[in-house]
Amino acid sequence: MVFRLVLGCGTVGRQVAERLHEYDDTGRDRLLVVTDDESIVEALRDESIPARHADPTDPSVIANIESPDVIFIASDRTDVNRAALEDARAKFQTASIIAYLGGNATDADRPAFDDLADHVVDAETAMVDHILDGVVCPSADAAIGLRKQLSTIDGRLAVVMHDNPDPDAIASAVGLVDIAAEVGVEGDACYFGDISHQENRAMVNLLGLDLRNLSPTDSLDAYDAFALVDHSRPGVNDQLPEDLHVDIVIDHHPPRGPVPGEFVDLREHAGATSTVLTDYLSRFGLEPRVATATALLYGIRIDTNDFTREVSPADFNAASVLCPYVDTSVLHQIEQPTIEGETLETIARAIKNRVQRDTVAVASVGRISDRDALPQAADQLLAMDGVETTLVFGFRDEMAFLSARSRAADVDLGETLRDGFNRIGSAGGHADMAGAQLEIGILASTDDEDEVESIVSVVEEVITNRFFEAIETRPGTSVGAYTQTSEWLFTSGEDEGSA
Repeated sequence: MVFRLVLGCGTVGRQVAERLHEYDDTGRDRLLVVTDDESIVEALRDESIPARHADPTDPSVIANIESPDVIFIASDRTDVNRAALEDARAKFQTASIIAYLGGNATDADRPAFDDLADHVVDAETAMVDHILDGVVCPSADAAIGLRKQLSTIDGRLAVVMHDNPDPDAIASAVGLVDIAAEVGVEGDACYFGDISHQENRAMVNLLGLDLRNLSPTDSLDAYDAFALVDHSRPGVNDQLPEDLHVDIVIDHHPPRGPVPGEFVDLREHAGATSTVLTDYLSRFGLEPRVATATALLYGIRIDTNDFTREVSPADFNAASVLCPYVDTSVLHQIEQPTIEGETLETIARAIKNRVQRDTVAVASVGRISDRDALPQAADQLLAMDGVETTLVFGFRDEMAFLSARSRAADVDLGETLRDGFNRIGSAGGHADMAGAQLEIGILASTDDEDEVESIVSVVEEVITNRFFEAIETRPGTSVGAYTQTSEWLFTSGEDEGSA
């Protein structure tokens, strides 16, 4: 339930109150209008809108009102609005306040309004449009909820990305840390694993992003609250305890299980989590730092493949919001890093080792030290003539890492990989890009290199056959004859695959 308080009810306030009442389809939200115009109070009550006859500038009037989530200050007079604004901000420090400047503003009024209100509007039409389009909508209510949740945190916040984070996860974590700082909560952008992709490292280094690399043995006692970005469950594609109490979850991926968290925002229509964080920055009235804006725009571009993959109007809108603050020269440097020789070798092995059936190509690249080379190899295979779907996989320590890409309209890679590999590992992703990781427990039982190579050869065949069969049998989940062949080779992992 959201409690909205309207202080003052001139021309703008009357329209706002009536439309807010009209838009509350659920009947769960609460609305109260306070105005010194008795005729307006009677008219609003006739429309079943709660209204109180009182002076909105009298501090004693709001003294007994329970904490509202949103306050609209909407008298026609600037002096009345300013007095109401000063009292409301002093009384309700965590509320989101939208203030109408009124019709008799002086040069001294504007800075006072800007300092105390989250949003200032100085035209009647703009005021109504802003509230109805920007505050009543679900994302505005989410911003209210996020502010409330952040205000409950007493101590330091850990904003945790998924393992081996991509640009979208990194940018989203940095963005949430900036938002938390705005409400007085100190936080760290944290991740487990490595940032090994050369473009990702370039982004972090060139923008000077402050990240904390955690190891599984690190104590989490320094943190009093936890937020997850670009993934939604602790212990799944991160190395947090599965039973960890999570305060905030912000993601754009469809959940594959119950999502814990005091505040949860899953926007599956958005092409990137960075889009969601950009919306929050805008809702909080914050101008993003250059480094944050550049990272967020890069995160959106990567996750939407430069606005060509699973893109939504929200992604374009976020890009337009960020563009004035982006350092384009740094962005160009991030996008043009030096490609390491090992990555080129991985791509070459994928091309050489590929097995193709119709428009589907699968390739093992053997042992790898950089798992981020796999999606680049999968992209390169997809660029080959006659190929519409690719899977590239490799081995590191006792794990097999898989990366898949598709441009075929009838293929959903996220579901395909889950069908093929969730019983022997962990998989997930989108329709056109997905990943999986499988723990090859049997490798730990031998030091004999010949035996290891023999096992790897069998695993390569299992992975290849499982993928082809999963492609052919969608939407079913059976993997037929290959199930018994492979169960003994793997011990089930718990991390969702990173695309």
